[in-house]
Amino acid sequence: MLFCDKEELLKLYNAVNQTDYQDPELLTINTLENAIYMSMRNDISFLIAFQLNLYEHQSTYSPNLPLRYLMYVSDLYSVLVQKENLYGRKKVKLPTPRFLIFYNGAEERQDVEILRLSDLYEIQEEEYWMDLKAVLLNINPGHNQALLDACPTLREYSEYTARVRRYAETESLEDAVERAITECIREGILEEFLRKYRAEVKSVSIYEYDEERHMRQVLEEGREEGRRESEERMSRLILALDKSGRLAESVRAVSDPEYLHKLFREFGI
Repeated sequence: MLFCDKEELLKLYNAVNQTDYQDPELLTINTLENAIYMSMRNDISFLIAFQLNLYEHQSTYSPNLPLRYLMYVSDLYSVLVQKENLYGRKKVKLPTPRFLIFYNGAEERQDVEILRLSDLYEIQEEEYWMDLKAVLLNINPGHNQALLDACPTLREYSEYTARVRRYAETESLEDAVERAITECIREGILEEFLRKYRAEVKSVSIYEYDEERHMRQVLEEGREEGRRESEERMSRLILALDKSGRLAESVRAVSDPEYLHKLFREFGI
């Protein structure tokens, strides 16, 4: 809602890239409509200066963002070149893509992280035929201060969401959101936006925070299930090695992940 406005989006772009574009009409927003895949959707994408910029906001960290970006950018390029002759001898020029993730979740993350599509590949190689790099920027208070100072709207959004999360620790979620909105308006934080869209912001904030909390619970449950599964598989492997008189190989397996997986495959575990 904040950055669908071209003026605000241009300020964010300038802050990220340390540029000084002044005309919002230089931007062409081309966010995918109904780009939904397993409840995921493209947040915002736009063209400027021969660049295709894809921005995502995340309150829950996910290493799968590069894969989602691959799906989004494929659809975007399909639209951009639909009138071009892809079978001709003339090169079809493409805007250079840039993938950014603005993260403000409760899980502690570094100021800047690089996520790569190749990190998801089953087989790791020295050089990949296809890769995609996404940059994650932590926009929680206390992180990337220079970026937040360069884009006041982003800084104020960061402050608002931090207050909601903090107040929700001791109050009902609805009360926490109402308190954060009231305080921010009084202190001039996103004041005009919150006054204009108070009801919508309240509704979205409650929904988003509930979803974030749910995702954290699912993630923790998944980790616990993964630990139990790993322990069970290792116990079965040790038993199999013992029965085959190869128990000593379990020592090597603990320190050599590739060898461990080889043994799992060998014994069908």
